[in-house]
Formats: sequence, C-alpha cells, structure tokens
Amino acid sequence: MLDFLNQPAGFGIGETGLLVYDASQPLWRAMAVGLGNTLRVSLPALVFATVLGTLVALSRRSKHPGLRTAGQVYIDVVRNVPLLVQLLMWYFLLLDWLPDTTLALSGVSGVTLSKGGLSFPWLAADQSGWFWSLPAQDGLSVTGGATVTPEYLAVFMALVTYTAAFVAEVVRAGLESVPKSLSEAALTLGALPHQVMLRVVLPQALRTMVPAMTNQYLNLIKNSSLAVAVGYPDLVSVGNTALNQTGRAVECILVMMSVYLTLSLLTAALMNWFNARYALRGSA
Repeated sequence: MLDFLNQPAGFGIGETGLLVYDASQPLWRAMAVGLGNTLRVSLPALVFATVLGTLVALSRRSKHPGLRTAGQVYIDVVRNVPLLVQLLMWYFLLLDWLPDTTLALSGVSGVTLSKGGLSFPWLAADQSGWFWSLPAQDGLSVTGGATVTPEYLAVFMALVTYTAAFVAEVVRAGLESVPKSLSEAALTLGALPHQVMLRVVLPQALRTMVPAMTNQYLNLIKNSSLAVAVGYPDLVSVGNTALNQTGRAVECILVMMSVYLTLSLLTAALMNWFNARYALRGSA
C-alpha cells in the first residue's frame, strides 16, 4: 500500500533544514523533510508562545492600568481574528516592509533581516573542529551562518502571536486559582515578590495550567499545517505535491494523518509526564 514511497520523488523542496535532499531521492525522504520543516517551526514557536503568553498574562494581572489594558486588547484582538488571516498578514507585511537583500537591516553579531529572510550566526564544522559561521553579504545573496526564509518567519510569527493569546488566558486562570492567602503568608514570612511567584504561586497554578496548556500545544502543532498557504514546505505542502505527483491521494493523506496523530500523542504523553512529575508534586 505504501510501496510508492520508495519511488523517486521527482520534485525539489525549497527548504530542507538539516536534511540533505534532492529530487532523485525517494518520496519517503521528501516527506521526512516536510516533517522536519514542521518540527523546525513548531518547536521554537511552542517556546516563544509560552514565554509571550506568560508575559501577557502577567500584564493582565499588573497594577498598572496601561499594562492591563494592553494585555486585554492583545488577547481580544488576536483571539478573534482567524489564524489564516493573521498568517497572510504577517507574510505580506514581511514582503512589503522588509528591504531588499542588498539593503538588509543589520543587527549585532552579524544578524541581518531582509526580503531574503533572517540570517544569523550558526555553528559549523570543518577539519579543525567547530566554529561560529557568520553570515556575510555576497552580491544578492548571503553566505555563511544560517538563514530562515520570509515564509518561515511568517508562519513562526503567526503561530507565536496567535497561540500566545490563548496561553495568556490559561496562565492567568491558573495564577488566579491560587488562594491569595498563600501569597500573603509568604510575604509575611519575608519572601520577596518574585520568590512568592516562583516558589509558591506557580507550583500551585501548574495543577490547572498544564492540562489546558497541553491543548494549546496540540493546537499549535496542528495549526502549523496552514503554512501551505504561504508556500512554506511543511509536511502538508510536501504531501500535497507527492499526492499530485503520484495520484495516490488516499495513501498520502493517510501518511499525513498518521504523522500528525503521532506528533499529537507524543506531545500529550510528554505533557502528562510533566504533569505527573512536577505539577502534581509541586501541589503536594
């Protein structure tokens, strides 16, 4: 049934990440490249969405009215605009606002940003060992370092900003579920505010936060499939190309469904392990 995956792919992939790939290699390797691209954008987005969502949740609980209002506006706007619309907005903003490669915006340590993407230092190896490879302008292209395309940046930014709005409400609800008497008792004993948050409030809040956070992480991984709308070669994009090349629609869709199901089950299992080991222990 899946023997067609061994036949030559016959198509190229614009971004291959860390995998070596060319059109003469089998279809299963092309699908592996698509899976790698899905993970390459989803995993960093999980981390950044968690950090941004936590900061927004803290702003919602701030005593400063400006921060509270900004946090509320962010949540209300982002949660009520479809992710696909936000993805397209990020993509066209990047293409319209960023300068050409020859006029790239430069930052610290060789970081550059342009219509060609984001370039930054990256570890490389040669016969003498590991070293930091720095990006350098070479005509119309950038050599050295690592570069992510505008398509990657659009998907990444959309996933982070969209998911962070939901994470913020999860974190806020978890923090507010902790009785204020615990914080007051800790302050009375001489604990500093950041110690109260890290040692008292957060461990208790994890009991309610982790299950709901798991749902948001699962949603983020599945939402990454919308990357096909901006041409980012994720699993769905590569799968669609393979479907058109082979005409094996049912088989290709089954492969994509199986991969997303596996990713979701692994994510849920990891979060359940974390919940059992840390969240529930912290509440004891």
